[in-house]
Amino acid sequence: MRDFDSRPLPLDQADGLRRLFARNRVKMVPVVSNPHVAFGGVMLERLCAGFTELGLHVLVVDASERASAPSELAVMDLADAIEPLAPGVSYLAARGLPIRHVDATGSTAPFLTALTDAAPRAEVILVHAPANELCRLFARSAELARRSGDESALVRPLLLADDRPASVTHAYAALKLLTQRAGLVVHDLLLGAAPSSPRAERIAIQLATCADDFLGAVLRDWVRLDPATDASEPPSEGLRRWVRETLRLDAASSAPASLAAPYYVDRPQHAEQARRVMN
Repeated sequence: MRDFDSRPLPLDQADGLRRLFARNRVKMVPVVSNPHVAFGGVMLERLCAGFTELGLHVLVVDASERASAPSELAVMDLADAIEPLAPGVSYLAARGLPIRHVDATGSTAPFLTALTDAAPRAEVILVHAPANELCRLFARSAELARRSGDESALVRPLLLADDRPASVTHAYAALKLLTQRAGLVVHDLLLGAAPSSPRAERIAIQLATCADDFLGAVLRDWVRLDPATDASEPPSEGLRRWVRETLRLDAASSAPASLAAPYYVDRPQHAEQARRVMN
């Protein structure tokens, strides 16, 4: 008779994640590209570090405005076009590639299925693309998730911005498009700003205010990322929290950074500031 009390306990958090992903599908994370962000590559690197720190394999699918065109191999076999980028990270240059998988309804969701087939080792797939491309990719799954009531199937787009006005305006326009066209109403924000930046928190508040007032959308969480961070440094605690919550590993310990406190303290003032920034 097997002695169940003698089973070894998991050695680390990565063991729990491997068990989690053994039972569940790959995690898709739509990352909204922003050509006005100066350190977009650093942001993607830090995102990958947040997941690989937990022992997960990440596939970065770069279909952004500045991405390289896909190789000829991608047309015949996606798997042949995926290249290793770093330990635990693979990369696919995919600018213009999703539209080649469009179906009769105008959806490019079949591209997501093709990605999971092409990269069976990937446990997290970061889809870095413009908002209009993400609408075509994820609108159908969002509608099916709402109809079925399966909240775990819903994705939460991650907006990218820094503390310059052009990038913030672009992030808001992307949020508006994803909300109105794809029905994706809950978003997060990764904000590239120095720790000393006086604008970072105000930008998050302004985006949250505009999302709520004008779109009925929600900026659920935001994480500040110092663009001067060395690639060898571990992820920040804020990023670690966001990763845990995104993976739904430990809901009790991954409460989002609250926008509610500053957001409601002086709502008329913040609303007026937001209107000036976004108009």
